[in-house]
Amino acid sequence: MGFGRLRAWGALALCSALLAAALLALHVPAAVLLACMLCAIALALRGTQLALPRRLFGWGQGLLGCLMAQSLQPRHLGPLLQRWPLFLAATLVLIAASTLLGWWLMKRRVMPGTTALWGMSPGAASAMVVLAEHYGADARLVAVMQYTRVLLVTLAAAAVARLAGGAHPLASAGTDWWAAPDAAGLLLTAALVLGGSWLARRLHIAGGAMVLPLLAATLAQALWDVQPALPPLLLLAAYAAIGWSVGLRFTRAIALHALRALPQVLLSTLALMLAGLATGAALVWGAGVAPLSAYLATSPGGADSMVVIAATSAVDASFVMAMQLARFLIVLAVGPGITRRLARASGAQPAPPL
Repeated sequence: MGFGRLRAWGALALCSALLAAALLALHVPAAVLLACMLCAIALALRGTQLALPRRLFGWGQGLLGCLMAQSLQPRHLGPLLQRWPLFLAATLVLIAASTLLGWWLMKRRVMPGTTALWGMSPGAASAMVVLAEHYGADARLVAVMQYTRVLLVTLAAAAVARLAGGAHPLASAGTDWWAAPDAAGLLLTAALVLGGSWLARRLHIAGGAMVLPLLAATLAQALWDVQPALPPLLLLAAYAAIGWSVGLRFTRAIALHALRALPQVLLSTLALMLAGLATGAALVWGAGVAPLSAYLATSPGGADSMVVIAATSAVDASFVMAMQLARFLIVLAVGPGITRRLARASGAQPAPPL
């Protein structure tokens, strides 16, 4: 690596760290990933040619899968079993609304190929970006759509929670950055991430670098009550790998395309938020769910952001977590199939490079 490239990587790391610290101080959701992606975009638009090794990107996906698995506890999904038909219907309505809005954006050619469908998918934002790339969508534009929605939905949910009299919705306990991780858990994490990445490449499994560790970690928790260790510094590295990988691939053409599409993306996002609000109102009326709990459970933001708000507000956090995770699992299971069928029906092709 030449001195110029080494200096560019150093500048990217420093700028990302400073912006991440500022966003964390402001309690912005997905602060580290957003900071790394925005700094990488700025560097790429200046013409700097950097690329993150694909293997590091795959390892970042694996760590993300392990993080998601930690939320998939039976006690979190239990509340849904009591009145599962109603809750399943509410989840499917929101997924249908997002699919319809994505299809509308695709038909209007606001985004190339199936990008609009993945960009409107109401799952974990970082997971949708990763999966979109494996299924032929433009991960850069999907990231723009997903994180625009995450910011809008999270800010709205935070404001509602605060007006409802809960604790500061974006406050969280201090992170112990230097806590020593459990050795056995760390070995499990390494086995899941490295093994999942290798198996995904070997078997050519789309999204396997994330999905395989997610499934394996979930089984390990359910069968043997063991969890992968995820030290904060390791998660920071994962967020940086994903944010830099997406951001460094931006070009002036893709940035201009995103800006031109932003008004229609914002309109679609607001429509999806209204669909979530209507679905939450149906849960209040049909299942007697507390209004704030129903609102947070049906908000189409990132599952991780909604869980943080729920955990620091006067709501049924287990119910909110269960609804958000159930929606993510359904999107993970049916999203690729729905996207392929709609793409074939409309004649959409994989997103070309811009």
